[in-house]
Amino acid sequence: MPEGDTIFRAARSLHRALAGKVVTQFESVYPALTRIAEDQPIVGRTIESVAARGKHLLMTFSITRAAASGGGAPRAVEEVLILHTHMRMNGSWHLYPAGARWQRPVRDMRVMVATADAVAVGFNVPIAELLTPRQLARHPALAALGPDLLDRTFDRGDAMRRMRARERDAIGDVLLDQRAIAGIGNVLKSEILFIAGVDPFTLVAALDDATLERIVDGARDQLAANVMDRKQTLVPSIARRTTRSMNPNARLWVYSRGGKPCRRCGAIIQSRKTGLDARLTYWCPDCQRPGG
Repeated sequence: MPEGDTIFRAARSLHRALAGKVVTQFESVYPALTRIAEDQPIVGRTIESVAARGKHLLMTFSITRAAASGGGAPRAVEEVLILHTHMRMNGSWHLYPAGARWQRPVRDMRVMVATADAVAVGFNVPIAELLTPRQLARHPALAALGPDLLDRTFDRGDAMRRMRARERDAIGDVLLDQRAIAGIGNVLKSEILFIAGVDPFTLVAALDDATLERIVDGARDQLAANVMDRKQTLVPSIARRTTRSMNPNARLWVYSRGGKPCRRCGAIIQSRKTGLDARLTYWCPDCQRPGG
């Protein structure tokens, strides 16, 4: 599943390649997007920005040149439109030079935005919608998001309050709740709690403020480390790393390592399915003792 660091890198790469460019082609397999694009054409608009908000990606299109110029027959000025996408489990954005061969089959394309020199393709993107600024402001999923860990204005106090409001929930579940804190997915959940030395099934009520702050600060550090400025052609191509090891086979501390020895103490890594989606949580029983 793409997490906040992946979406941030995708937005940054797309912004660098597309911002300020005029859309020459827009396609989608979703009828709702196609209808809006026919009524309020995307082709001819300028891509103003591409930004991440938690695990959501927002591509903003300007007012059309024709509508803004006032040339020809009078017509109402069209609104700015924002393409909102969410990757869920399998979606991804790819970025290609114009005319380059795609690395995924055309049948996986869900939305495509092209300029004169670049093509952005959303493959298997399950959520894609065009919104006005007013609709964006009222969007239930976006409006409910907690503080974004990668936002320069991140409010740790607000994140702490939101996490404390879920004191009867396990800290592992709270880290995945985007209404409490935005940007963490299942991989980083296990990694962050290992680094913090906290058992993932500990209730938030049992954690003191210093421990909760350590978890939040560690989460920010991990996401920030995984969005270091690196050039890329295929947006999601950079593998996540939490151990800081240069060994490509030792990128993560515990995630997907159930039954293997802990890299730090040698104890056997445990795993358990939790939550409605039965997601696997990984932890070291020695490095992350309950109450430790």
